[in-house]
Amino acid sequence: MTTRVIKAKSKPKAKRSWREKLSDAKDCPKIAKIEGSCLKRWGTGTFVIPAPLEVDAAMKQVRRGELTTIDAIRKSLAKKHGTTIACPITTGIFAWIAAHAADEAETEGRKRITPYWRTLKTGGEVNPKYPGGIKNLRARLAAEGHRVITKGKRYFVADFAQAVVEPRF
Repeated sequence: MTTRVIKAKSKPKAKRSWREKLSDAKDCPKIAKIEGSCLKRWGTGTFVIPAPLEVDAAMKQVRRGELTTIDAIRKSLAKKHGTTIACPITTGIFAWIAAHAADEAETEGRKRITPYWRTLKTGGEVNPKYPGGIKNLRARLAAEGHRVITKGKRYFVADFAQAVVEPRF
């Protein structure tokens, strides 16, 4: 006779909210020397991996009618931390998390949220991965006096450079 051991199923982890993800600093900010394969892309010096809430704070500074870009946020974060650059990958990811956290808060009835639609990609491109996609972003930007134009399959804010501000810490 063989004995079967039956393991109890563990409860699946509860999915973390976007605001919980935004608040998880993961020991950031971290400053490191640029080394290895990054030298070719970024050059010499140091870089900062910002905390998600730092990126959110930068995005919150952009007022109605103004715009910023991930590059402008990176430049501001590098100045704040005294580094050559801020990591482009994590800064972009944290902006995306901040956008979803703002959408989550708005869905729950909050009126004052991070104005994620004002944060553009390089060259003034609208980020289609932000909540609501292009349709939502285009409507919000138009309501603030910006014109979104199409170039192929991508969307850009016309004359965006005139409205870009660099967040300050």
